[in-house]
Amino acid sequence: MRRTALSTVVLVLGVLLAACDGDSVSFADARALADGASSAMNGKAAKFTTDVTAGTMRSKSQGQAKVAGTGTALAMTTDFLGEPIELRLVDKIVFAKVPETAREEVPGGKPWVKVSPDGADPFSQVAGGSIDQLAKQNDPARALDQVRKAGTVTGSEHGELDGMSAERYRLDVDLAALGGDLPAGLSAEAVAELRGKVGKLPMEVWLDDARLPLQIVLDLAPVLAASGAPDSATAKIVTRYSEWGTQADIQAPPPEEIGEIPAG
Repeated sequence: MRRTALSTVVLVLGVLLAACDGDSVSFADARALADGASSAMNGKAAKFTTDVTAGTMRSKSQGQAKVAGTGTALAMTTDFLGEPIELRLVDKIVFAKVPETAREEVPGGKPWVKVSPDGADPFSQVAGGSIDQLAKQNDPARALDQVRKAGTVTGSEHGELDGMSAERYRLDVDLAALGGDLPAGLSAEAVAELRGKVGKLPMEVWLDDARLPLQIVLDLAPVLAASGAPDSATAKIVTRYSEWGTQADIQAPPPEEIGEIPAG
């Protein structure tokens, strides 16, 4: 009888331990999380939507991203300054489709221009930094690289996102540890101005059962608070990824369609 009872206890304990192991998340620290998710999505493409909220301002973007070791390629549309604009990120170069109302400023009326945060042309000087950030903030590889460099896991759990099984990781991202690799939505000037006032930014990374990103949330409320905004002010960048494995052929615009606005 004793042997039977002991066997039963061991069996029950084994079942309980197995259940606990099944509830554990895949990664214990930020580097392992970033490496695992990066490996899972390398060579794959997905669709994405991004919702940016800052106080009373709201902006939305949607498009496709194809992740590769040489860099992520993006094709997207976004509502920039109240007007839809099409962007492409290819070989780490951002291309913007010039609104028809402004094409007379481009020699030959060409529809595309290269955009750079430090460009000398009027378009880049006015909007280069913002457009560069708009394109790159949707890159999951960039977000995970920031997790790898400066993230600390503060909590993790199993959950559901839109009815899908998911692992949710909560992190703090140390601004000082990022160096010049700034989080989406923050310019170098803003970081310099807020240096010493903002130490860490909360982030969430949601992964599906294949360790592919489902959602990445960056909380910029500490930036607003350090800028003197009311405590109730919110600032978040929420990017959702879906249909990993989708076909995506993202190319730079044809050379004959790329114009160059003369420097002012």
